[in-house]
Amino acid sequence: MNVIVDNLDIWGVALRNTLLLFFAGAAIALVLGTLVGAMRVSPVPIARAVGTVYVNIVRNTPLTVIFFFFAFGYPALDLPNPGYTVLAIWALGIYTATYVAEVLRSGINTVPVGQAEAARALGLTFGQVMTLVIMPQAFRSVVPPMMSVLIALLKNTTIAAGFSVAELGVIRANLSERGENALVVLLWVAAIFVVMVLALSLVQRRLENRWRVAR
Repeated sequence: MNVIVDNLDIWGVALRNTLLLFFAGAAIALVLGTLVGAMRVSPVPIARAVGTVYVNIVRNTPLTVIFFFFAFGYPALDLPNPGYTVLAIWALGIYTATYVAEVLRSGINTVPVGQAEAARALGLTFGQVMTLVIMPQAFRSVVPPMMSVLIALLKNTTIAAGFSVAELGVIRANLSERGENALVVLLWVAAIFVVMVLALSLVQRRLENRWRVAR
């Protein structure tokens, strides 16, 4: 425990930034992914095309390349630079949104077509059908794969360590400069990630149980 107790300042900042990257990136991914997922099943051809292009391009681009764009390409556009941490959040959110969109699209496809047709027959618009009828059921059916996407996002936060973001992925290098054993540090980092993943798994089980009863 000395490696943690003697370096609480570094561990505190790293853990805080990791959680910030995860929660902020997840918020962007869920909002953007839901929008793109709806576009993917939209009756409007242009919306479907835009959603398809976005998913196919971003999802098939390595996350490291997206980080490189935000670290070096974005500043070259002479746009306001909010800092590497904020740019890392957007890189994670935009990338993860493609997986959220595909998971939601698979959930949408599990909802019987007759329900959407009945809702449209009642005079509801496409937006109302999606928000009131389709999406609530789609979210319930995709809890396990959605949590898998969020777990992958949590682990992907370590990539930000290579782009000047002080999070858990950079702990080893920082503590090595203080003379700490690198292997011990890495084992503690792995243990922290295991705890966080187990916490997400617990949330998944609770959501599944609650929504299974609601059905």
